[in-house]
Amino acid sequence: MRTLEQSRHLATTIPGPRSQELIARKAAAVSRGIGNTMPVYAARAFGGIVEDVDGNRLIDLGSGIAVTTIGNASPRVVDAVRRQVADFTHTCFMITPYEGYVAVAEQLNRLTPGSGEKRSALFNSGSEAVENAVKIARSYTGKSAVVSFDHAYHGRTNLTMALTAKSMPYKHGFGPFAPEIYRAPLSYPFRDAEFGKEIATDGAVAAKRAITVIEKQVGADNLAAVLIEPIQGEGGFIVPADGFLPALRDWCRDNDVVFIADEVQTGFARTGAMFACEHDGVEPDLIVTAKGIADGLPLSAVTGRAEIMDAPHVSGLGGTYGGNPLACAAALATIETIEADGLIGRAREIETLMKERLHRLQASDDRIGDVRGRGAMIAMELVKPGTLDPDPVLTGQLCVGCHTAGVIVLSCGTFGNVLRFLPPLTISDELLVEGLDVLELVLKDL
Repeated sequence: MRTLEQSRHLATTIPGPRSQELIARKAAAVSRGIGNTMPVYAARAFGGIVEDVDGNRLIDLGSGIAVTTIGNASPRVVDAVRRQVADFTHTCFMITPYEGYVAVAEQLNRLTPGSGEKRSALFNSGSEAVENAVKIARSYTGKSAVVSFDHAYHGRTNLTMALTAKSMPYKHGFGPFAPEIYRAPLSYPFRDAEFGKEIATDGAVAAKRAITVIEKQVGADNLAAVLIEPIQGEGGFIVPADGFLPALRDWCRDNDVVFIADEVQTGFARTGAMFACEHDGVEPDLIVTAKGIADGLPLSAVTGRAEIMDAPHVSGLGGTYGGNPLACAAALATIETIEADGLIGRAREIETLMKERLHRLQASDDRIGDVRGRGAMIAMELVKPGTLDPDPVLTGQLCVGCHTAGVIVLSCGTFGNVLRFLPPLTISDELLVEGLDVLELVLKDL
């Protein structure tokens, strides 16, 4: 198996001539609606490095948005997919089923929080899995309303756009959206602080605020599901205050409302636990997964309590490509790699290294308003000095500076002012430190 030298190297300026040619070809051939974060075209990737078509080697602090959690082209995954592609590429599980799909469901039932009997169903994308989780909850409860939260991101399909909070670029101009979707206030400790210490630090108090909105604006008798990311992704890597998720979960249980955890970005060891809701001791009724599930092959899932998952009628769930055999092979190899190589522990090591470095940087730079996150899902929120005012301009400049220097970083947040870090768990400390060195130099230059 080919490997790739694990070092940053700039053979040309960014973008190089070959990437510039491809940028021009993309403009002529691809819809303008498809944007790009980096002005380079990938040729190879492995571990913590992405190499572009001009021979530049870039430090990967994005993992394709938390997808290649175990490193790009991970050896077990490559071997498993090669074996499977030689056997068959597709039959459609709904027509002539195959063992791989069943094996992935068994692993998800084993790994997800909760000790009771569980079932799983496989799909293609995070958005598709979220939609199916809502379908399942509605079928089980006989109710229609769904609550999501401020700053939420759940996808780009019609229903998931309605569930998503941010208008630009995800929703603007694409309505009307699916009905019976409501929004409640999230626990956002950094920004809740301006309303008082108690609501910023006591998750139960923040949950009471959200529950009051839900009860007054929706009503438990109408509510099929509460849908939440245990740590918000696109919304800004927001970690709710301790007690927020358990209080919501308890309210849902007391009111016959399905509690759905969207772990598309947080799942599969990313946060230093197999799933982020484990940090809060929360057992969701349904859990939605995708991204890191199969190391880059398209796969997603809904897993949950058997009586809820079995509520839809036969053939009410499915899809032509859901649980594709190649993706299932990749998922089984991904889970094996996480467990065999101790990657949950590695995520915690990455958290310690990154937070120590970013907190030191924050202490000397008042443009860094907050450093937060868990495991290898870390962010810093940038503000105008001496205020809580978001600074999306600085964030954009910092991203461009890092990209030009050969470090892949991503921004996010409702206000566009959060820099997020999602390194593969297989990245070396040396590459991680070098990436942060570049970040610090660029920030000082700005």
